[in-house]
Amino acid sequence: MTQQFPSTFEASADEVLRLEDENLQLKQAVRSHAVVDQAIGVILAVGRLTPDQGWDTLRSISQNTNVKLRHVAELIVEWARTGQLPTEIRSRLEHELGLGDPSGEAE
Repeated sequence: MTQQFPSTFEASADEVLRLEDENLQLKQAVRSHAVVDQAIGVILAVGRLTPDQGWDTLRSISQNTNVKLRHVAELIVEWARTGQLPTEIRSRLEHELGLGDPSGEAE
């Protein structure tokens, strides 16, 4: 019976560590989700789009620049605050919103 106590204790400790890790991941996911939603809001305001179109635009920028979606979202939210956006992201955003070169950009 004394051997079961340490293994039960170890199992409980492992479960606590697993739950703490899961809790941390969920908190990070909520923060990331908030930033993504904020970025979509910026895109909606600038491009006069629907929420679905804003999401598609954000996703396309991420895919076409090979930058993680969360990071693109952070950059767009920062742009709304400071007016500064990396050239690659700005060019792609303008392209997605049809604000780029009026002669048409070849891809």
